[in-house]
Amino acid sequence: MASDIVITSDSTTDLSPELRERYNISVAPLGITLGDKVYTDGVDITPDDIYAHHAKTGELPKTTATNVGDCLDFFKKFTDEGKTVIHFTISSDMSSTYNNACIAASELENVYVIDTKNLSTGGGLLVVAAAEMLRDGLSAEEIVKKSTELIPCVDASFVIDSLEYLYKGGRCSALAMFGANLLKLKPCIQVKNGKMDVSKKYRGKFEDVLKQYITEKAEDYSDIVLDRVFITHAGCDPEVAKNAAELAKKLAPFKEVFITRAGCTVSSHCGANTLGILFIRKSPI
Repeated sequence: MASDIVITSDSTTDLSPELRERYNISVAPLGITLGDKVYTDGVDITPDDIYAHHAKTGELPKTTATNVGDCLDFFKKFTDEGKTVIHFTISSDMSSTYNNACIAASELENVYVIDTKNLSTGGGLLVVAAAEMLRDGLSAEEIVKKSTELIPCVDASFVIDSLEYLYKGGRCSALAMFGANLLKLKPCIQVKNGKMDVSKKYRGKFEDVLKQYITEKAEDYSDIVLDRVFITHAGCDPEVAKNAAELAKKLAPFKEVFITRAGCTVSSHCGANTLGILFIRKSPI
């Protein structure tokens, strides 16, 4: 029975509290190590805390995968009630969270773990799609199959204002950061096959670059599933995010446009002034 199925995810899917409530999504938080303290993502630490700590100390946080024991405790809350769990995790190329969840699931019955091969609302799109399937009465096996088929169709990308966080996190060279700063380049990070890669470099002011980026992504919407689009940002001015959402809506007839704030994981990697447009395509990207 559909009512005996629960859709869950780790905290990296960056779904707003309103969307989690709307679709009855339970979230297993990752750990965030800041200085000598370990915090719980989205519970006792926010992206603004990360930015403030970095501004003060120059240190970046470390994200900590949900361990096997925590995954087991999380799943058992549902399986002890006779429920089937469909759990979505951040890409296995970015974290050991997926592997740990699989180990925990192997000790229980009726727990399915799906590697989104994505992060942030790229994974969130799959979670919401699965929740819609559940509402439509699909079985757990059908939801898992259809969700897995959607994974390569998720178009998830972000434009980053500064390479500082990527450089400090060891994800780009000092030379790349120097060149980007000198030429006022804003890299676009595309998630593909579970990994983050620079797909394009824009030049100019951040707000102008965002207009160009969103126009390129949404102008030709013949291959886009128009049910929903996420404008997900890390520490952008609310007006910038609002303008991006309005432009997306103007370019393509999306049924729903969600503005969401990226959580601690994306914020730790990319820093403030990061914004992405994320949606599902009809065919693999």
